[in-house]
Amino acid sequence: MQRETTCAFTGHRLIAKQQLEPLKKQLCAAVCSLIEKGFTDFCCGGALGFDQLAAQTVIRLKGSFPHIRLCLVLPCKNQDERWSAQQKENYRQILASADDIIYIADSYHTGCMQERNRYLVDCSSCLLAHLKQNRGGTKYTVNYAEKAGIPVHVLDGAVSQQLSFF
Repeated sequence: MQRETTCAFTGHRLIAKQQLEPLKKQLCAAVCSLIEKGFTDFCCGGALGFDQLAAQTVIRLKGSFPHIRLCLVLPCKNQDERWSAQQKENYRQILASADDIIYIADSYHTGCMQERNRYLVDCSSCLLAHLKQNRGGTKYTVNYAEKAGIPVHVLDGAVSQQLSFF
């Protein structure tokens, strides 16, 4: 993975139902735009919500762009421990389709999520974010990227959002 051709994702676990389809379209358009600009590696944290939506988008786009790669940067090996059976099955499918998997820790510990978020930013030259709240891990990750000088593009899931990317 080369930083200059790597994009990371960050976003909320909960996505409002009315934002889901517009967000999927914005995400697909953003990733396609980045691929056209030479990005080949896409990294996400594998969490429920936006992370998995981003991973599934990259997996789908690999059909048209077989040279792109999905790297999962996971906070710990038991990230899915408290998830439902269906959520675990979806997660296993994403894991099976990933080109690389990096584990920050063997098991959960305080701070492993923040370590994962910093790793995502540190290995990337841009960040695609779904940020709707001014708090939490997504906000922390966006702030960390901005302080590091990494361009951040926020996808808001609004039907009227203009689709211009980097």
